[in-house]
Amino acid sequence: MSYAEAYAADRSLYGKLRRRASKLLFRKPAQLKGLAKPLLTFSFDDAPQSAAIAGAGILERHGYRATYFISAGLMGQDSHFGPYTTAAQIAALNARGHEIACHTLMHMDCGRAKGADIALSVDENQKLIQSLGVPSSTTFAYPYGDVSPQAKAVLGDRYRSSRALHHGLIRSGSDLNQAPAIGIEGDSGERLALEWMAQALKTPQSWVVLYTHDVRENPSPWGCTPETLETLATAAQTLGFEVVTYAEGARRAGG
Repeated sequence: MSYAEAYAADRSLYGKLRRRASKLLFRKPAQLKGLAKPLLTFSFDDAPQSAAIAGAGILERHGYRATYFISAGLMGQDSHFGPYTTAAQIAALNARGHEIACHTLMHMDCGRAKGADIALSVDENQKLIQSLGVPSSTTFAYPYGDVSPQAKAVLGDRYRSSRALHHGLIRSGSDLNQAPAIGIEGDSGERLALEWMAQALKTPQSWVVLYTHDVRENPSPWGCTPETLETLATAAQTLGFEVVTYAEGARRAGG
Protein backbone atom coordinates (compact mmCIF):
# COMPACT_ATOMS: atom_id res chain seq x y z
CA MET A 1 0.00 0.00 0.00
CA SER A 2 1.32 3.47 -0.89
CA TYR A 3 1.07 6.45 1.42
CA ALA A 4 -1.49 8.02 -0.91
CA GLU A 5 -3.68 4.91 -0.68
CA ALA A 6 -3.50 4.66 3.11
CA TYR A 7 -6.68 6.62 3.90
CA ALA A 8 -9.13 9.04 2.32
CA ALA A 9 -11.52 10.96 4.57
CA ASP A 10 -15.23 11.12 3.75
CA ARG A 11 -15.52 14.61 2.22
CA SER A 12 -19.19 14.28 1.27
CA LEU A 13 -21.85 16.56 2.73
CA TYR A 14 -22.94 13.67 4.94
CA GLY A 15 -19.39 13.23 6.19
CA LYS A 16 -19.11 16.92 7.06
CA LEU A 17 -22.47 16.93 8.87
CA ARG A 18 -21.55 13.74 10.73
CA ARG A 19 -18.32 15.25 12.00
CA ARG A 20 -20.13 18.40 13.11
CA ALA A 21 -22.81 16.42 14.94
CA SER A 22 -20.16 14.27 16.60
CA LYS A 23 -18.73 17.31 18.37
CA LEU A 24 -22.09 18.09 19.96
CA LEU A 25 -23.46 14.68 20.95
CA PHE A 26 -22.56 12.08 23.61
CA ARG A 27 -20.08 14.36 25.35
CA LYS A 28 -18.20 13.45 28.54
CA PRO A 29 -16.83 16.70 30.05
CA ALA A 30 -13.41 16.50 31.65
CA GLN A 31 -12.87 17.79 35.18
CA LEU A 32 -9.23 18.69 35.73
CA LYS A 33 -8.31 20.26 39.05
CA GLY A 34 -5.62 20.09 41.70
CA LEU A 35 -2.76 19.58 39.23
CA ALA A 36 0.58 20.84 40.53
CA LYS A 37 1.94 20.82 36.97
CA PRO A 38 0.48 20.16 33.51
CA LEU A 39 0.08 16.57 32.37
CA LEU A 40 1.65 15.14 29.22
CA THR A 41 1.07 11.80 27.51
CA PHE A 42 3.18 10.13 24.83
CA SER A 43 1.17 7.71 22.69
CA PHE A 44 1.70 5.53 19.64
CA ASP A 45 -1.10 4.61 17.24
CA ASP A 46 -1.17 1.20 15.50
CA ALA A 47 2.10 0.48 17.28
CA PRO A 48 4.59 -0.54 14.61
CA GLN A 49 7.60 -2.39 15.98
CA SER A 50 9.80 0.70 15.83
CA ALA A 51 7.49 2.37 18.37
CA ALA A 52 7.74 -0.63 20.66
CA ILE A 53 11.53 -0.81 20.38
CA ALA A 54 13.06 2.60 19.63
CA GLY A 55 10.11 4.60 20.98
CA ALA A 56 9.82 2.69 24.24
CA GLY A 57 13.58 2.71 24.74
CA ILE A 58 13.81 6.49 24.48
CA LEU A 59 10.94 7.10 26.88
CA GLU A 60 12.06 4.47 29.37
CA ARG A 61 15.49 6.11 29.62
CA HIS A 62 13.65 9.18 30.91
CA GLY A 63 11.58 7.11 33.31
CA TYR A 64 8.40 7.56 31.24
CA ARG A 65 5.75 5.11 30.16
CA ALA A 66 3.64 5.51 27.02
CA THR A 67 0.26 4.39 25.73
CA TYR A 68 0.13 2.02 22.76
CA PHE A 69 -3.17 1.99 20.88
CA ILE A 70 -3.29 -1.53 19.46
CA SER A 71 -5.36 -3.17 16.72
CA ALA A 72 -4.54 -6.70 17.81
CA GLY A 73 -5.84 -8.29 14.62
CA LEU A 74 -2.88 -6.72 12.80
CA MET A 75 -0.17 -8.09 15.11
CA GLY A 76 3.02 -8.97 13.24
CA GLN A 77 1.74 -7.90 9.82
CA ASP A 78 3.62 -5.54 7.53
CA SER A 79 2.40 -1.99 6.86
CA HIS A 80 3.42 1.39 5.49
CA PHE A 81 4.76 2.10 9.03
CA GLY A 82 6.93 -1.01 8.97
CA PRO A 83 5.93 -4.28 10.67
CA TYR A 84 3.37 -4.07 13.47
CA THR A 85 4.20 -5.22 16.98
CA THR A 86 4.02 -8.92 17.72
CA ALA A 87 2.10 -10.56 20.55
CA ALA A 88 5.35 -11.04 22.48
CA GLN A 89 6.28 -7.36 22.10
CA ILE A 90 2.86 -6.22 23.29
CA ALA A 91 3.06 -8.45 26.34
CA ALA A 92 6.57 -7.15 27.06
CA LEU A 93 5.45 -3.52 26.82
CA ASN A 94 2.70 -4.22 29.32
CA ALA A 95 5.13 -5.98 31.66
CA ARG A 96 7.36 -2.89 31.65
CA GLY A 97 4.49 -0.61 32.67
CA HIS A 98 3.30 0.80 29.35
CA GLU A 99 -0.43 1.06 28.73
CA ILE A 100 -1.96 -1.20 26.07
CA ALA A 101 -5.11 0.52 24.82
CA CYS A 102 -7.79 -0.26 22.23
CA HIS A 103 -7.77 0.78 18.56
CA THR A 104 -10.42 -1.70 17.24
CA LEU A 105 -9.54 -5.19 16.06
CA MET A 106 -8.59 -4.36 12.45
CA HIS A 107 -8.21 -0.55 12.47
CA MET A 108 -11.88 0.09 11.67
CA ASP A 109 -13.06 3.49 10.44
CA CYS A 110 -15.47 4.31 13.27
CA GLY A 111 -16.77 7.33 11.40
CA ARG A 112 -18.40 5.16 8.75
CA ALA A 113 -19.11 1.91 10.63
CA LYS A 114 -22.38 0.93 12.28
CA GLY A 115 -22.56 1.04 16.06
CA ALA A 116 -23.04 -2.73 16.35
CA ASP A 117 -19.98 -3.36 14.18
CA ILE A 118 -17.88 -0.99 16.29
CA ALA A 119 -19.01 -2.74 19.47
CA LEU A 120 -18.10 -6.15 18.04
CA SER A 121 -14.70 -4.93 16.83
CA VAL A 122 -13.63 -3.41 20.14
CA ASP A 123 -14.92 -6.37 22.14
CA GLU A 124 -13.00 -8.82 19.92
CA ASN A 125 -9.90 -6.64 20.20
CA GLN A 126 -10.19 -6.68 23.98
CA LYS A 127 -10.46 -10.47 24.02
CA LEU A 128 -7.35 -10.84 21.90
CA ILE A 129 -5.40 -8.35 24.01
CA GLN A 130 -6.45 -10.10 27.21
CA SER A 131 -5.35 -13.44 25.76
CA LEU A 132 -1.80 -12.03 25.90
CA GLY A 133 -2.05 -11.61 29.66
CA VAL A 134 -2.71 -7.87 29.32
CA PRO A 135 -5.49 -6.21 31.36
CA SER A 136 -8.61 -4.99 29.59
CA SER A 137 -8.11 -1.54 28.06
CA THR A 138 -9.74 1.48 29.69
CA THR A 139 -9.00 3.95 26.88
CA PHE A 140 -9.42 4.09 23.11
CA ALA A 141 -8.17 6.01 20.07
CA TYR A 142 -10.22 6.41 16.89
CA PRO A 143 -8.47 4.88 13.86
CA TYR A 144 -7.86 7.65 11.31
CA GLY A 145 -9.26 10.03 13.94
CA ASP A 146 -12.69 9.69 12.35
CA VAL A 147 -15.65 9.92 14.74
CA SER A 148 -19.42 9.54 14.57
CA PRO A 149 -22.28 9.94 17.05
CA GLN A 150 -22.88 6.18 16.99
CA ALA A 151 -19.22 5.52 17.76
CA LYS A 152 -19.26 7.90 20.72
CA ALA A 153 -22.45 6.28 22.03
CA VAL A 154 -20.85 2.82 21.94
CA LEU A 155 -17.39 3.78 23.16
CA GLY A 156 -18.44 6.22 25.86
CA ASP A 157 -19.91 3.34 27.87
CA ARG A 158 -16.79 1.20 27.48
CA TYR A 159 -13.85 3.58 27.97
CA ARG A 160 -12.80 6.37 30.30
CA SER A 161 -11.76 8.39 27.28
CA SER A 162 -11.52 8.07 23.49
CA ARG A 163 -8.82 10.09 21.76
CA ALA A 164 -9.28 11.78 18.40
CA LEU A 165 -6.79 13.74 16.25
CA HIS A 166 -7.91 17.38 16.30
CA HIS A 167 -5.47 19.75 17.97
CA GLY A 168 -5.99 21.18 21.43
CA LEU A 169 -5.37 20.82 25.16
CA ILE A 170 -7.59 18.78 27.44
CA ARG A 171 -9.03 21.07 30.11
CA SER A 172 -12.15 21.09 32.25
CA GLY A 173 -15.08 20.90 29.86
CA SER A 174 -13.13 19.15 27.09
CA ASP A 175 -14.93 16.12 25.67
CA LEU A 176 -13.26 12.94 26.90
CA ASN A 177 -15.26 10.97 24.33
CA GLN A 178 -13.53 12.92 21.54
CA ALA A 179 -10.36 14.22 23.12
CA PRO A 180 -7.81 16.36 21.25
CA ALA A 181 -4.21 15.37 20.60
CA ILE A 182 -1.11 16.66 18.83
CA GLY A 183 0.59 14.62 16.13
CA ILE A 184 4.38 14.26 16.14
CA GLU A 185 4.30 13.73 12.39
CA GLY A 186 6.22 14.98 9.39
CA ASP A 187 8.66 17.86 9.16
CA SER A 188 6.60 20.14 11.44
CA GLY A 189 5.78 17.56 14.12
CA GLU A 190 8.50 18.49 16.58
CA ARG A 191 7.84 22.22 16.30
CA LEU A 192 4.09 21.75 16.66
CA ALA A 193 4.47 19.54 19.73
CA LEU A 194 6.78 22.06 21.40
CA GLU A 195 4.34 24.89 20.66
CA TRP A 196 1.47 23.03 22.31
CA MET A 197 3.67 22.09 25.26
CA ALA A 198 4.46 25.79 25.68
CA GLN A 199 0.74 26.56 25.52
CA ALA A 200 0.04 23.96 28.22
CA LEU A 201 2.57 25.62 30.53
CA LYS A 202 0.54 28.83 30.25
CA THR A 203 -2.80 27.07 30.76
CA PRO A 204 -3.64 26.08 34.35
CA GLN A 205 -5.02 22.58 34.89
CA SER A 206 -4.28 21.26 31.41
CA TRP A 207 -3.22 18.01 29.77
CA VAL A 208 -1.49 17.68 26.40
CA VAL A 209 -1.52 14.37 24.53
CA LEU A 210 1.10 13.65 21.87
CA TYR A 211 0.86 10.81 19.38
CA THR A 212 2.88 9.36 16.53
CA HIS A 213 3.22 6.04 14.71
CA ASP A 214 6.65 4.73 13.65
CA VAL A 215 9.92 5.93 15.19
CA ARG A 216 12.65 5.53 12.55
CA GLU A 217 15.49 7.45 10.95
CA ASN A 218 13.40 7.62 7.78
CA PRO A 219 9.86 7.60 9.15
CA SER A 220 6.58 7.51 7.29
CA PRO A 221 4.65 10.80 6.93
CA TRP A 222 2.83 9.82 10.14
CA GLY A 223 5.92 9.01 12.19
CA CYS A 224 8.95 10.75 13.66
CA THR A 225 12.68 10.22 14.05
CA PRO A 226 14.26 8.96 17.27
CA GLU A 227 15.94 12.36 17.57
CA THR A 228 12.59 14.15 17.57
CA LEU A 229 11.16 11.87 20.24
CA GLU A 230 14.31 12.33 22.34
CA THR A 231 14.00 16.11 22.01
CA LEU A 232 10.39 16.04 23.20
CA ALA A 233 11.10 13.65 26.07
CA THR A 234 13.94 15.88 27.24
CA ALA A 235 11.73 18.97 26.91
CA ALA A 236 9.01 17.34 29.01
CA GLN A 237 11.54 16.80 31.78
CA THR A 238 13.16 20.23 31.48
CA LEU A 239 9.85 22.09 31.39
CA GLY A 240 8.43 20.24 34.38
CA PHE A 241 5.56 18.23 32.93
CA GLU A 242 4.08 15.28 34.78
CA VAL A 243 4.24 12.49 32.19
CA VAL A 244 1.38 10.00 32.54
CA THR A 245 -0.20 7.25 30.49
CA TYR A 246 -3.44 8.09 28.74
CA ALA A 247 -5.36 5.93 31.22
CA GLU A 248 -3.89 7.83 34.17
CA GLY A 249 -4.64 11.17 32.54
CA ALA A 250 -8.21 10.09 31.86
CA ARG A 251 -8.60 8.98 35.46
CA ARG A 252 -7.30 12.33 36.70
CA ALA A 253 -9.71 14.09 34.33
CA GLY A 254 -12.67 12.24 35.80
CA GLY A 255 -13.21 9.77 32.97
